[in-house]
Amino acid sequence: MYTALYRRWRPLTFDDVVSQPHITTTLKNQIINNKTAHAYLFTGSRGTGKTTCARIFAKAINCEHSSDGAPCLECDICRDADDFALADIIEIDAASNNGVEDIRDLRDGAVFTPERCKYKVYIIDEVHMLSVNAFNALLKIMEEPPSYVKFILATTEIHKVPATIASRCQRYDFKRIVADDIAKRLLYIASQEKILLDDDAAFLIAKLADGGMRDALSLLDQCMAFSENIDTRTVSTAAGIAGRDQVFGIIGSILDKKPEKGIAYIDELYSGSKDMARLCEEIIFQFRNIMLIKIDPGQTSLLSCMPDEIEILKELAQKTDLQTVMSYLTDMQECSEKMVRAINKRVELEMCIIRLASGMSAKTASVPADLSSRLDEMEKMISRAVSGKSVSATSAARTATAEYNRPDEPQVDFSKLNQKDFRPVPNWAEVLEKFSETNPAVSASLTDSKAFVNGNGLFIIANNPFFITLFRNKEHAAMLGDAIESVLGKRYAIRAKCNAEATKEEKNAIKLIEKAKSSEIETSLE
Repeated sequence: MYTALYRRWRPLTFDDVVSQPHITTTLKNQIINNKTAHAYLFTGSRGTGKTTCARIFAKAINCEHSSDGAPCLECDICRDADDFALADIIEIDAASNNGVEDIRDLRDGAVFTPERCKYKVYIIDEVHMLSVNAFNALLKIMEEPPSYVKFILATTEIHKVPATIASRCQRYDFKRIVADDIAKRLLYIASQEKILLDDDAAFLIAKLADGGMRDALSLLDQCMAFSENIDTRTVSTAAGIAGRDQVFGIIGSILDKKPEKGIAYIDELYSGSKDMARLCEEIIFQFRNIMLIKIDPGQTSLLSCMPDEIEILKELAQKTDLQTVMSYLTDMQECSEKMVRAINKRVELEMCIIRLASGMSAKTASVPADLSSRLDEMEKMISRAVSGKSVSATSAARTATAEYNRPDEPQVDFSKLNQKDFRPVPNWAEVLEKFSETNPAVSASLTDSKAFVNGNGLFIIANNPFFITLFRNKEHAAMLGDAIESVLGKRYAIRAKCNAEATKEEKNAIKLIEKAKSSEIETSLE
């Protein structure tokens, strides 16, 4: 029966564990000096050696001929431990045994002395999955354990482990395994398995494993099913990832503002059954590399790429600036999040690439120089107008009005309300104070305003003509409605009217605002 590589090549001694010397050295010294603790907490991402080290440690402290803190691998204890036939080393999967009854069974069994070993060792994997009651039951036995009992808790989510449990353990943080160490281990295993694995393919597998040795060995196993001569093309096919030419082609299409080329690459990859979510992640990784190159072109140690890809990335980096790259990264990460919920992942990715390559993204859209100066002028006008300095309180009444009715509320026809029945809102100042906490800019345009209510309708008379323009934005109107509801305890349909005519300067600013909205520049100013 075939055994998976990650099981067949699981380390049997501390010396075989990759990239965790800060942990293995400490554990070996404790065993040598006979100063082992009664409880350990191993934490780190998947595939970094937590459970493996727990098994080696349990085997080493019970080995009949332990040498330099390492198990001999030849005595009956070591052989039975490696075959999972040793009753005194108990492994518990907390993901499927997370109830209080499971921990009570553990606690009841812990009172009995070991059958063959010096210590009875409980290895609890994914310990963060235990229920609250199960943690409480575990705490009791961990507070005062028998001298012959040791606990090793392993978790990928340390923040979910109660402090009362963690404080009773010696904690060891397992680091992600660096790509070079994974690649070296893969090349060694491939040589022992009589598999031809080239260096670039080993490094690509290591990069895809994202710091986990188990993931790397699983992917190598997958590649071996394709071919006994494994190169980067084999890895790309087995992993379902895009070739680097296509990924760099998509990035180039964005930087060159040629969306049609980017879509053509996506179509090619989709036809080849490539995973669109994985493709999005690969684009993000490469944009990250470009970002790091823009920060320091001479520092390449932090780049997550093949050695011969560095020059390609530097050429792409010369076509853009740091701020734009960071904007692209933000857009791509938002796209990645949306793809989790999207019905069609391909369409979501295509839309994102088109936006970036066409300059339509709210975060990357560039504003023409002449329009930029006009917008600067508009901002100054808005600042003066919102402060109330440009408003003439004695001008003739302005006829412009605006209404807001929340879609899920009954609609109110203000034309049918009797004006005589409107009564002033006595705590309107409190409403404005509340509104200023969430939207200070719009609340400032309501300075010296008045409000009246009649049934489900609320009528606002403002002195600043900018308020009407700002209030027509549904988001601003909804926020004002929330402030009104929090103070008055009721939701109202809102109608607003300006009691002053805009000056010439204000009218020009309002026109600019409306034009900015129509051309979608408003979003780039946010």
